[in-house]
Amino acid sequence: MQRFNAFRNTSLFIAMLVMASSALAADYAPVTDARLKAAATDDGWLMYRHDYTSSGYSPFDTINSGNVAGLKQVWDYKTGMEQGHESPPIVNGDYLFVTTPKDGLIAFQASTGKQLWKYQQDLSQVGLKTVCCDVVNRGVALYGDNVYIATLDNYVVALNAKTGKVVWKKQLFGADLGYAMTLAPLIVKGKVIVGESGGEYGARGFITALDAKTGKQVWKQYTIPSPTEPGGKTWPKGAYKTGGGAAWLTGSYDAETDTLFWGVGNPGPWLATLRPGDNLYSDSVIAMNPSTGKIKWNFQYTPNDSWDYDGTNETVLTDINYQGVQHKALVSASRNGWFYAIDRISGKLIYAQKFVTATSVSGMKDGKPVTDPAMRPTIDKQVFTCPSFLGGKNWWPISVDPQTHMAYVPAMHTCMTIKGATVSYKAGLPFLGESFNVTADPAFKGQYGDVIALDINTGKKVWNHPSETPWNDGMLSTAGGLVFSGSADGYFYAFDAKTGKVLWKSPQLTSGIIGVPSTWKVNGKQYIGVYAGWGGATPIWGGDMAKDPKVQNIPLGGHLYVFSM
Repeated sequence: MQRFNAFRNTSLFIAMLVMASSALAADYAPVTDARLKAAATDDGWLMYRHDYTSSGYSPFDTINSGNVAGLKQVWDYKTGMEQGHESPPIVNGDYLFVTTPKDGLIAFQASTGKQLWKYQQDLSQVGLKTVCCDVVNRGVALYGDNVYIATLDNYVVALNAKTGKVVWKKQLFGADLGYAMTLAPLIVKGKVIVGESGGEYGARGFITALDAKTGKQVWKQYTIPSPTEPGGKTWPKGAYKTGGGAAWLTGSYDAETDTLFWGVGNPGPWLATLRPGDNLYSDSVIAMNPSTGKIKWNFQYTPNDSWDYDGTNETVLTDINYQGVQHKALVSASRNGWFYAIDRISGKLIYAQKFVTATSVSGMKDGKPVTDPAMRPTIDKQVFTCPSFLGGKNWWPISVDPQTHMAYVPAMHTCMTIKGATVSYKAGLPFLGESFNVTADPAFKGQYGDVIALDINTGKKVWNHPSETPWNDGMLSTAGGLVFSGSADGYFYAFDAKTGKVLWKSPQLTSGIIGVPSTWKVNGKQYIGVYAGWGGATPIWGGDMAKDPKVQNIPLGGHLYVFSM
């Protein structure tokens, strides 16, 4: 009888689990175009930077400056992996999706942490030899009943969000040939839009759109133009074929003007003397027609880049008032150390302000950046310049708060020595032409990192929070008057959005934090999630900084933390 009761109880428990899973699946609300357009007010976190403007801002105020001291961990998950963990939790209803290094995708119940399913891209036949800066993945996109992931071997994979079953797979380029994808896709009007990495391997960057239902390619736009295309004459003959221009971070979208904005990375090879000219559209933001991929305009942050300053950093769409004039703007904290505000209708520069030490890009003239010839390396000349190629800010995203009119910037204070070297292109091998070493910025002794709040109307600093270790985490701001971000030494912070005062600090987590934080609500309860899991470019290419014991001894290991009241 006892055995029968035990069997009956076990069977009942299993039946209850099945019923609960079925009920959860039935509650999955399809992600429509209308919901994506209104993502800024959704209870979930429906895309990489929350909404099409890439704001990283949430209107939630359940957790606020008055009660954040009571924030507690409510569930967690260890991945068992030691590479960099950079994905934000993406949430629809009570479903949470997060990716792992090497293209794993896990679905959880957002409120409890119960694992629902797991997908792993098969990389067993892939060498990953041409993946730059760690085997990371920055998250997923949602549309309809599907969840989409871009992979290191250049697939876009659509899966059923409720079951994890593969709906379709489309490979954009062969593996181990200089191309890879690490970004979170962006969905615009039924299209899955992704960009390729590979600027360090002589790839010719491109952005492409796939039909969300079928995976069929709708359009493909190269970021480095051929000689017959606009901008093609800014390159030496034939150089466009190996010109770099990787598009390895997620873009933004202005629904009002139907314009897609995407950042474009460094030219190849790194050494600029090998490719005279401005080298469009490298180190630029490009405005595109999302239906065709056609380029409307571009703004170049660093012409003829010789310092790997890129232009891929997220562009946040926001309205500003500069010197009494209203602008529909986009703002971006560039790797070259300048904070740019650009008119998103015309592509013209509104203002640019330094937010860290910046010597290679020395100023602005006639609405364009000016570079210092003395800071340009050659095969015979080594230079010392700031910031280092890791940037005043690298990929980790800023947040813009419409209440405070501030941008919150995760910054780095590093410089570098850099010198030219001979190089020739060979598929699958690095295509740099420079040697380098990252060092501390002499003006910020003992301080590698910073959280800097900038007034978006002026670009001027309002407050900052210095850090001995690099600050490599994304920013999250909320209507509760808070800014959340994590440090390399493993603490997750809540700052007062107006003053920068630390209002809450987590116990030390198991690893340094580079995962992008997000927030969501389930049944009216607000949650905040972030990955700990040190990795990425800083420990791999960080030179003298990476050898500093404070940086070198940061523990590894992926660990997702979810907090609530």
